[in-house]
Amino acid sequence: MKKFLGSNKLKTAVFISGSGSNLKNLIKFSFSKKSPIKIVFVVSNNSKAKGLVFANKNKIHKKTFKFNNKTKDENEILRYLKKKDINLICLAGFMEILSKNFIKKFNGKILNIHPSLLPKYKGLNTHLRAIQNKEKFSGCTIHFVTSKLDSGKIIMQKKVKISKGDTPKKLSKKILKQEHNLYPKAILKLFSNS
Repeated sequence: MKKFLGSNKLKTAVFISGSGSNLKNLIKFSFSKKSPIKIVFVVSNNSKAKGLVFANKNKIHKKTFKFNNKTKDENEILRYLKKKDINLICLAGFMEILSKNFIKKFNGKILNIHPSLLPKYKGLNTHLRAIQNKEKFSGCTIHFVTSKLDSGKIIMQKKVKISKGDTPKKLSKKILKQEHNLYPKAILKLFSNS
């Protein structure tokens, strides 16, 4: 990973599918002096994703891809990433699985946030599964993306206590708060040491 200097921040793309609260948080973080990233591109697979509002508000170029033809769409995304000189991709609630070919092109430069303490509860419905299994804790994980789902090297994790009356929705809210703290911390950890 290359070192950044003042204005020479890492050009970053964020991939979203929904509310974009992590995107909003990353944009805010990117404006701080200590931040090593500058978000220049937002990709979504959902044209109605609420998170696209934050891209508009901050005048960040955005583009929606339907992923009806995965290979074609991924190739087009790669063209955009190259054109914009993107050095880092942050997945933030992106509900598409990227192909091996795509990941290989950006090897070691794609981060993801996952709402569980990996390697536990890879994939979907993490909160429900954690509650059903009577776990005492859940949490969130920032990890590198590899071609195996939710299996890349872990960068940072944050534990969250599961309380007695927690529903998947309540737990999701508690974990989301921690996600907002963790993503910037993990990025700082990666790039201030590089």
